[in-house]
Amino acid sequence: MQEWLWASAADLGRGIASGDIDAEALCDTYLSAIAGHAARDDIYARLTDDRARAEAAAAARRAGLGLRRGPLDGVPVSWKDLFDTAGVATEAGTALLKGRVPQDDATVLANATHGGSVCLGKTHMSELAFSGLGLNPMTATPHNRNDTDRVPGGSSSGAAASVAFGLAPVGIGSDTGGSVRNPAAWNDLVGLKTTLGRVSTAGVVPLVETMDTIGPLSRTVEDAALMLALLEGGKAADLSGATLKGKRLLVLADYADTSRDAPRVAFKHAVERFQDAGAVVERGEVTAVKDAMDLTPLLFAPEGYAIWRDVIEANPHLMFDRILERFRQGRDVKAADVLDAHRKRRAAEAAYLSATAGYDAVILPTAAILPPDRERLMTDEDYYVTENLMALRNTRVGNVLGLCGLTLPTGVPMCGVMALCPPMQEERLLRLGAAMETALG
Repeated sequence: MQEWLWASAADLGRGIASGDIDAEALCDTYLSAIAGHAARDDIYARLTDDRARAEAAAAARRAGLGLRRGPLDGVPVSWKDLFDTAGVATEAGTALLKGRVPQDDATVLANATHGGSVCLGKTHMSELAFSGLGLNPMTATPHNRNDTDRVPGGSSSGAAASVAFGLAPVGIGSDTGGSVRNPAAWNDLVGLKTTLGRVSTAGVVPLVETMDTIGPLSRTVEDAALMLALLEGGKAADLSGATLKGKRLLVLADYADTSRDAPRVAFKHAVERFQDAGAVVERGEVTAVKDAMDLTPLLFAPEGYAIWRDVIEANPHLMFDRILERFRQGRDVKAADVLDAHRKRRAAEAAYLSATAGYDAVILPTAAILPPDRERLMTDEDYYVTENLMALRNTRVGNVLGLCGLTLPTGVPMCGVMALCPPMQEERLLRLGAAMETALG
C-alpha cells in the first residue's frame, strides 16, 4: 500500500472504481504516513482525522454499491490553511488569526466533499499568503523536496510539500501572484492557476480580492483537470488526443532571457522538446506585459493593507516583520492611484490579448530563480527583498493580465515551464499542458 502514496490522484480513483483500492485503507495509509513523517508538523498545520475517516468510509460504501460520485470519489486531498473548514481552525498562517474557527466549509471544499473527496487536513502557508518564498518563522516553513536548505516556495508551501513528500495525492492552494505555480515548480509538481472568478473564493481568507484565484498542485495534468472539475462542480477537460503538432507558442523573450542560469537552461531544453513534438515556437516581446507589470506596486499591497489594516495594526508585533513591511507598503497609497492603476491594467490586458491572439499559448520559465537559502533569508534583509520579488516576477504576469496558467516540471529539479492562456480557457490550457507533459517525458 505504500505505493499508493506516490500514485496520481486519477490512478487512485481508478483503483477505487475497479475494487483494487479500498477508500478506507487508502485514507488510513495517508494518515499513517503523515503521522510517521519527521516533517509532518512543518507541512500540516492540523489534520482532520475524524472527518477524513468518515468521508473515506462513505466513499467505500458508495464504491461497493456502484454509486461513486466521480473519478476522485474517495481520493484524499490536502487544503491550504486559508480554506474555511467547519468547526476546524483556519488561521491563514498567521498568529493574527489564531483560534479562528469558521462555522461552514469554503464553497470549494463543500463542492469537493460533495464530489467524494476526503479532506486530510490543513497545510501551512506564508503568512496571510503574502510571499512567494514559503518562509514563515511565525508558524512553520515546510521543506523543499529537493534541498532542505532551500525554501519550498509560497504561499502554498505546505500544499506543495504535502504532495511532494507523498503525504497527499493532490493539494489545493491559492494563487494571487504565483502562489500555486511557484511552489509547484520548486517541488517538481504541476500547478494550475485558474482565471479570476472561475472558481469560487467564498469562505477563503482573502489577500487581494481582485487577484485571488484557487487551483490544485498535483503530480499530473490529468489530476489538475479532474481537481478543477471537482472544485467547481463541473466536468473535467477531455485530454485525449492532445498534441503539440502545429501549436503556436510565443516565448516571452525578455522574461526567459533574464531568468537566472538554471531556470533559463531548463526552459530552453523544454522548448526544444516542444519543437521536437511539432510545436511552432517564436520569440518576442509584448509591450503590454511591461505596461501591466509596472503597475504591480499599486495592485497588491494597497488592497491587501485595506483588507487587513485593522487586524494588523491591532497586533503588529504578532507578524513576521518582513511580511508586516510588505503590507504597510500599501498604507499611504492614494485611492485615486489604485483605481487608475486598475484602469490601466484592464487596457493592458486588452492589448495583450490582441497581441497574442495568433498563439495557442505564451510560455516562459515558471520562476526566474531557484529557491533561495532559507537561513540567509532570515539574516540578510537585502537578499530577502530581491529574492522575494524575483520569486514571483514571472508568475505575476498571469495574475496582473487576468490569464490562466499552468506550470509543469521540466525534468530539471526546481525548474518549471509555464504556459499562459486567455481568461476562462482552462480546458484549452490543460489539453496543451497534457501534450507538453508528454513531450517532456
